[in-house]
Amino acid sequence: MSRYLLNKFLFTVDRDPELVERYRDDPQGTVAWWESVEANRILACHLGERSTWLEFEDDERTALSTHDYPKLFELGAHPFLTLTLFIAMFERDHTEPLGFQLEYARRLAHMSLPYPDIAT
Repeated sequence: MSRYLLNKFLFTVDRDPELVERYRDDPQGTVAWWESVEANRILACHLGERSTWLEFEDDERTALSTHDYPKLFELGAHPFLTLTLFIAMFERDHTEPLGFQLEYARRLAHMSLPYPDIAT
């Protein structure tokens, strides 16, 4: 399992409005594209710098491809990164203020301390 790669996905997608919409509309395709094109790009370097070994494990890929943020939390994805990205994607689907945040809390209510390790 690579918490680093999960967090890198969440971080990079959240910072690009076009990728946010792409991920909302086509999560499976976006995850597959991102893993093949972006996963091994080294952030804050020129585009020629790449690694070669990073890839999602099946459960990580499935959780990302299905927008399963409770599973991402269980896998150790940083909760701030999941919350900010999923707010950007799904807050508009709720009519009440903080609607998505309340849904997020409800879906994670089964979790108790100690929470999963989020260290990368």
